[in-house]
Amino acid sequence: MDVQTGFIVLFCLMSFTCAEPVKFKDCGSATGKVAIVDISPCAVQPCQLKKGESYSVNVTFTSDVKSSTSTALVHGIIAGVPVPYPIPNEDGCKSGIVCPIQPQQTYHYLNALPVKSAYPAIKLVVQWELKDETKKDLFCILFPVQIVS
Repeated sequence: MDVQTGFIVLFCLMSFTCAEPVKFKDCGSATGKVAIVDISPCAVQPCQLKKGESYSVNVTFTSDVKSSTSTALVHGIIAGVPVPYPIPNEDGCKSGIVCPIQPQQTYHYLNALPVKSAYPAIKLVVQWELKDETKKDLFCILFPVQIVS
């Protein structure tokens, strides 16, 4: 194997170890189906989210319906209590999705998950929903995270 081929193989192996999909649980996706959830960077699971940093959330899903809009709603679930979690852009049509959303099409929803410095160091579950124009969940996912200093 020549040096160039070796570097290509090494790069591919590194990308597989760094880009492991996040384990998630579906929490009621009524009008769509999630295929993959990626959080970047996330080297271990549950993802260790450092205070003062922002993380990229990419959800690959297929829609079962047509929808002219999509709206994200995010909560941190702490001790069973959902607490609203602000994200920079709630409009799914401005988050990697070209609207109108069409049935049987695959989409890559992309948004940021900012972690404020004021947040406590805690383990929690993130609930991320993307609602269609009728307020039904195109997807609803749960995934564990840990906020660290």
